[in-house]
Amino acid sequence: MLKGSCHCGAAHWTLEGDPGSATACNCTLCRRYGALWAYDYEGERIRIFGETPAYTRIGVAAPALEIRFCPTCGCVLCWRGLRLDADGRRRIAVNLRLAPPEEVAHLAIDHFDGLETFDDLPGNGRCVRDVWF
Repeated sequence: MLKGSCHCGAAHWTLEGDPGSATACNCTLCRRYGALWAYDYEGERIRIFGETPAYTRIGVAAPALEIRFCPTCGCVLCWRGLRLDADGRRRIAVNLRLAPPEEVAHLAIDHFDGLETFDDLPGNGRCVRDVWF
């Protein structure tokens, strides 16, 4: 199980199983947070613990999301979709930057254009260790 924690330790997340790749998004929020995301569904493989107030982002072209953070130290823990999928599940992604570096260093990085096209971008073969240090 992969675990991530905010700086002060008041809030954390867990992700069961293989996180897959890490997604780097270039939208105005993700770019500023420097987040790397791993996805699943709320209450399934991902669980969030501790108080995590939200900043809600509702865009015209972008999906409606809330960005959840630690109220004490400000670390961004995750984003959570505001709309349910057709099957009733809610998408959620955790910020892999809060995990121990050695546990995510090997993950490939996928690039996503969240700024303009909302499309996946071509890969460049880099992994987290290539951009982390």
